[in-house]
Amino acid sequence: MENAWTHTTVLLNEAVDALLGAPDTTTDGTSNPVFVDATFGRGGHSRLILSRMALSARLVAFDKDPDALIEAARITDPRFSIRHQGFSHLGELPEASVAGVLLDLGISSPQIDNPARGFSFRFEGPLDMRMDTTRGQSVAQWLAHAEVDQMTEVIREYGEERFAGPIAKAIAARRQARGPITTTTELAQLVADTVKTREPGQNPATRTFQAFRIFINAELEELQQALAAALKVLRPGGRLVVISFHSLEDRIVKQFIAKHAKEVYDRRAPFAVPQAMQLTALGRIKPSAAEVAGNPRARSAVMRVAERTHAKVAS
Repeated sequence: MENAWTHTTVLLNEAVDALLGAPDTTTDGTSNPVFVDATFGRGGHSRLILSRMALSARLVAFDKDPDALIEAARITDPRFSIRHQGFSHLGELPEASVAGVLLDLGISSPQIDNPARGFSFRFEGPLDMRMDTTRGQSVAQWLAHAEVDQMTEVIREYGEERFAGPIAKAIAARRQARGPITTTTELAQLVADTVKTREPGQNPATRTFQAFRIFINAELEELQQALAAALKVLRPGGRLVVISFHSLEDRIVKQFIAKHAKEVYDRRAPFAVPQAMQLTALGRIKPSAAEVAGNPRARSAVMRVAERTHAKVAS
C-alpha cells in the first residue's frame, strides 16, 4: 500500500541549516562539496538538502531498511545516490572528502506504525524489530534461545529497566511452559504482568522494547563506529550533525564531541606535542514547543552540532 504510514522529520530546518552552514570551499579552492545523509529514512532531510545545496554538490545517503530504498528510488536528482548499508560504513568514503554528515538516530514513524515490522507494543505483529529485514535474526529468534543472564543485561543496559531480572525470568518461564514468544502483544502483556509499577503515561513495555531493538540492531556499537568514521571522512570545516532520541545515544554523541574538542596530552610523554583538537562543538538544540505540539515524537530529540578542525586524524 503506497504511503500507508507517514513520517514527520524532526528538527528538519535546524538540521539542514547546521549541515549546510559551513563554507563550501575546499582547501584547493574548488567548490564541489559532498554531503552525507547517513540515515535516509523516508527522505525528509535529504529532500531539503537537495533543494538547498549547490548544483555542483553531491548527496550520498545510507540506510539499512529496504523500505527506505524504495522511497529513495523516487528521487530522480542526479546529484543523489543511496547505499543499502548502515551508517557504520561511512568510513568507506574517501578520507577528508565530506563537507557534512547528518545522523538522525532512532526509528522512523513508518517503522513504528507498520505492525509487520514488530517495533511497537501498540500493534499485533511478529516480534521482529530488525532495521534490515534482509539479514540477521529477529528479536523472536533471539528470545527463543537467549539465557536469562543475557536477557537481563540487555534489558538493564539498553532499556535502563530496573525490573530487568524479573522480566528476563518471566520470558524464560513462558518459553519453557508454552514455547517462545513470537508476537509483539505477547511480549507486551508478559512485561505488563511482570512490572507492577509503571511511570505515569508510559506503557510498562516501553523500556523492554527499546532494549531489544537497540540490541538486535547493535545500534550503540554502530553509532560509535559511525562517529569515528565521520571524523575521518569530514574535511576541515565540515559539519557533524547528530539527532538523538534517548539518553544512551545522546551520551555517546556528547562524550565523543567533548573528547575530540580538546587537546590530548600523553601523560607518559609530558614534553611531547599534544594531539590537537579535531572538533569544535557548535551547540545543542532541542525542538521548539510548537514542533513538539505538532509532533509529540519530537519531544525527546536532542541535536548536537560540531565542526571539523584542521587537525589531522591520528592513524
